[in-house]
Amino acid sequence: VQLQASGGGLVQAGGSLTLTCAASGIDISGFNVGWYRQAPGKGRELVGVTPTDRGAVYVDSVKGRFTISRDNAKNTVYLQMSSLKPEDTGDYYCNSVSRVNNMMSYWGQGTLVTVSS
Repeated sequence: VQLQASGGGLVQAGGSLTLTCAASGIDISGFNVGWYRQAPGKGRELVGVTPTDRGAVYVDSVKGRFTISRDNAKNTVYLQMSSLKPEDTGDYYCNSVSRVNNMMSYWGQGTLVTVSS
């Protein structure tokens, strides 16, 4: 099983960026997929989750700015980020958890997002 996160980079405040989480070895249609981030010197925090059976949910700090979507046919989940702020800087990770067995949890490697002021 592999989750490949990509799309990070350097962007100015107010800009936009789209991250991609491509899965292999699992069928994401049976998995809730979440995006997390870890700012320098801080712990990992949840950004949002796309469950298998309903719309995505987000933490308050990114509501209205970030959108998570999934393409089950491509086995891929996206994180569209807009109106980026310097405090959005960090390593972004995707995580998949089986809908029927939450012990089946997989993490991708991080992709770094840096927002300059």
